[in-house]
Amino acid sequence: MKTYAIASAFLVLAHVVPTPTLAADRIVTIVNETGYTMVEFYGSNNGTTSWEEDILGDDTLPHGESVDVNFDDGTGHCIFDFLAVFEDGDQVKQEDVDVCKVGTFTFN
Repeated sequence: MKTYAIASAFLVLAHVVPTPTLAADRIVTIVNETGYTMVEFYGSNNGTTSWEEDILGDDTLPHGESVDVNFDDGTGHCIFDFLAVFEDGDQVKQEDVDVCKVGTFTFN
């Protein structure tokens, strides 16, 4: 009877406690294959009207390198717009990226 109570408690907890496999994964690997160093990168959910802060901060993303970015901003949004700024001043904007489904996004 003691085993049954422990097993029942475990089953209840398994249904109450969220697990990472049930949550949407919003980590995307950003890859730079442009031939230029990325000096700024922005990613904002399409429900906002601003680009927020530069995700790279003081860092850069050289050609051939990648960085993992967690786009979980607490809003539950999956659709994000990306803006990359490169050392030569070029800007590349990509709208409507589903960060819940895309594991890697390559700028080339």
